[in-house]
Amino acid sequence: MAKEQLKVLNALDGAKTQWYHFTAIIIAGMGFFTDAYDLFCISLVTKLLGRIYYHVDGAAKPGTLPPNVSAAVNGVALCGTLAGQLFFGWLGDKLGRKKVYGLTLMLMFLCSVASALSFGHSAKAVMSTLCFFRFWLGFGIGGDYPLSATIMSEYANKKTRGAFIAAVFAMQGFGILGGGVFAIIMASIFEAKFDAPAYEVDPLASTVPQADYLWRIILMVGALPAALTYYWRMKMPETARYTALVAKNANQAANDMSKVLQVDIEAEPQKIERLAQQPANSFGLFSKQFLHRHGLHLLGTTSTWFLLDIAFYSQNLFQKDIFSAIGWIPPAKTMNAIEEVFRIARAQTLIALCSTVPGYWFTVALIDKMGRFAIQLMGFFFMTVFMFALAFPYNHWTHKDNRIGFVVMYSLTFFFANFGPNATTFVVPAEIFPARLRSTCHGISAASGKLGAMVGAFGFLYLAQNQDKAKADAGYPAGIGVKNSLIVLGVINLLGLLFTFLVPESKGKSLEEMSGENEDES
Repeated sequence: MAKEQLKVLNALDGAKTQWYHFTAIIIAGMGFFTDAYDLFCISLVTKLLGRIYYHVDGAAKPGTLPPNVSAAVNGVALCGTLAGQLFFGWLGDKLGRKKVYGLTLMLMFLCSVASALSFGHSAKAVMSTLCFFRFWLGFGIGGDYPLSATIMSEYANKKTRGAFIAAVFAMQGFGILGGGVFAIIMASIFEAKFDAPAYEVDPLASTVPQADYLWRIILMVGALPAALTYYWRMKMPETARYTALVAKNANQAANDMSKVLQVDIEAEPQKIERLAQQPANSFGLFSKQFLHRHGLHLLGTTSTWFLLDIAFYSQNLFQKDIFSAIGWIPPAKTMNAIEEVFRIARAQTLIALCSTVPGYWFTVALIDKMGRFAIQLMGFFFMTVFMFALAFPYNHWTHKDNRIGFVVMYSLTFFFANFGPNATTFVVPAEIFPARLRSTCHGISAASGKLGAMVGAFGFLYLAQNQDKAKADAGYPAGIGVKNSLIVLGVINLLGLLFTFLVPESKGKSLEEMSGENEDES
């Protein structure tokens, strides 16, 4: 098997790290910043929405969203994301990465604004329009996953490709952080301007009418970063790997990359013709050859992402419950509506600052030294350990004196999710599949992850309820309790560790080497 690599791709693989790499990281990364901001900022305002729209006169506790509404508001964006990942992933291989890339950003911008303008006076009208726009917001966010990863992997060089793709993903940490910080600032301003008594003092006055603007402002600001990067996204040239290997336009690829790399690259139309005729470069997604070459790889990337997201999202969505349980957030009736937003945002920002953000950047720093496989294995291993360490002595952790210990363990689980499978499951699918199926396969893997996120978000909403129906949240059936839920999560992490063995190591190899695209069957 003779291997021949196009010069334009060689030039990309061997390119020194330079300015255009960083612009690509920022352009793709701002998309992820927006994704994370939009997906996670909803959890900052769900309690507020309950107080505003589901207030019950004479109730001892402030109004909360009914279970089905809460699940819809929190989860509808995830459903949209799943659909968007599959659709835009496929479209990115059909039309090219660049064409589709601006589209997803437009969608995110418009739906961010629209979701904040959710209209109507009744709770039903506001929640329905909010859910409708959050679905389409998710749809746009979904497209960002396969496209950002694919664009970054196709632009990067061999040596630091892992770090570049991981850096795009790490912007998610800043998005979560940005959401929390912005909510803290806005809540402080509102708190200073509109003074209100605690709920137990005066239930009606505790939620000032202006609070209805607070959640809308928090949701709407998600549109800003998307708008800012739109122009730059439109100016990026199509990736050379798509132009050369999928669109078969050697001259265009060489031209584009000569500009980007600022060197002269010769076009090689004959070589492209030869490569195009290889059987290795023509099989489709549903063919025997794909199954034979990449079947297990796809199973590996989809299953590990699925299992990881069950654990990851179940934690994220129950943060506020965990915080209340350990006393970071006092009982709802002792606060007014705006103060509650402030407390929830503060707790989420602290967790993001201490464990989420550092975890991502550890991955960026070490992924090209340790390799994807080692980081993913290690991450799943420690997540399993810490989950069990939280679960078995759970009653010990609930005592007042041991709360800090609980938060430390909880943060460590998060740290190893991000310095571990949360980052690597995003990186690997962008590296191991052929160019003409790369974006599709990344979309499939990511969608499988979102399926896990739904199981995590909805399944555990019900599972984590108290085993005694009387102590469960209003409207929920009895669950298996937090302790048993944590044990289930530990087992899920263990399974993730086992499925990691299906995923090949791509450290230091060119994309064509991983996908077998430049093998000349002679």
